[in-house]
Amino acid sequence: MHQILDSHKEERILPLFRLGFRPFFLLGALFSCLAMLGWLGQLNGWIQLPGLSNPVWWHAHEMLFGFGASIVAGFLLTAVQNWTAHPGVRGWPLALVVGLWALPRCLLPWAGEGNVVLMAADLAWLPLCAWFLAKPIIITRQWRNLFFVPLLLILTLLNGASWLWRDDWLAMEHLLITTVLLFTTLIAVMGGRVIPFFTARATGTEKAVPLPWLERGALASLWLIMLLWLLLPTAWTTSLYMVPLYIVAAGLHLWRQLRWQPKSTLAHPLLWSLHLAYLFIPLGLLALSAQAAGLPITLSVASHLLSAGCIGTMILGMIARVSLGHSGRALRVGRRITAAFGLVILSALLRVLIPQLWPAFTLVGWNLSGWSWIAAYGLFVWVYAPILSQPRADGRPG
Repeated sequence: MHQILDSHKEERILPLFRLGFRPFFLLGALFSCLAMLGWLGQLNGWIQLPGLSNPVWWHAHEMLFGFGASIVAGFLLTAVQNWTAHPGVRGWPLALVVGLWALPRCLLPWAGEGNVVLMAADLAWLPLCAWFLAKPIIITRQWRNLFFVPLLLILTLLNGASWLWRDDWLAMEHLLITTVLLFTTLIAVMGGRVIPFFTARATGTEKAVPLPWLERGALASLWLIMLLWLLLPTAWTTSLYMVPLYIVAAGLHLWRQLRWQPKSTLAHPLLWSLHLAYLFIPLGLLALSAQAAGLPITLSVASHLLSAGCIGTMILGMIARVSLGHSGRALRVGRRITAAFGLVILSALLRVLIPQLWPAFTLVGWNLSGWSWIAAYGLFVWVYAPILSQPRADGRPG
């Protein structure tokens, strides 16, 4: 394996920049807390960030393209080392990517949405990640994993479109839901690879044998939904014609997950958090079908089952596990991270159920949801900051 074996060379690299998961997981989680706090402050009139003329755009954009994309980047830049046996990006090249990511995160609330330099930095860091991801994959001909490269480029195009059309809310909402569906599709692909494996290994049960037709059908239906949102206007994607597709996709993903033996995970927080996160996929698709069928549910409520629910919970579950495994520690979490899993799920439920069932208390629901999110990811930062900023416990590189 082409790993870094020179311990002296490794020791010259700041631990935070020895592999992609370290800075992106830690800073991404911290940023999500600060961005949510900034959103609540503007929502309640406590603060006014001088550079933001459109706080709604900033909140949605930063939670997806700032927070969500950073975690995806950290995961992929770490996983590619395992896929290809080539060392992942580290040191000053990794610091450069993180710096490009951090620049718009830090300055956008003050410099404004119209700042061309910030937009350029925000549109440059993901293609740079795609380059660092593609190079070892091409060298080793790991073609199965190459599809993540165009996925990052599509995410960049959606990000660019969100900058350009930030003042057109109808266009923005469509772009944001398309982005949520792209993240959801990525989770479905990766979840199918790792959740059954993690479950079988931790519970001592047999790994569920994939049913090829179910795997293809579940993923194809979600890819199709995402592509339709990418290519068609909202009037089409929220029409009655889409209802059967949403329902079929929801059924396939629910069936897929039930075969992974979720009941066996009740004693394992690192597992049940992933299973509950995946459950939000069929729930979100059913909510989209209800909205398309004309039932009294908004696109915002339906899409937050996928964004706050699926994406938010899956990210927390995955970064908690990956950070332990790649820092040479046992795959066990204590009460604080178990509480964090419960809080992030509560955040999604509060964001959806209170506005849906008690519309008069919508602002209360948004506030409770936001504070639950801050508590959940704040607990992660508290527990994992020492883990991610210090060398591996076993002394190995990474």
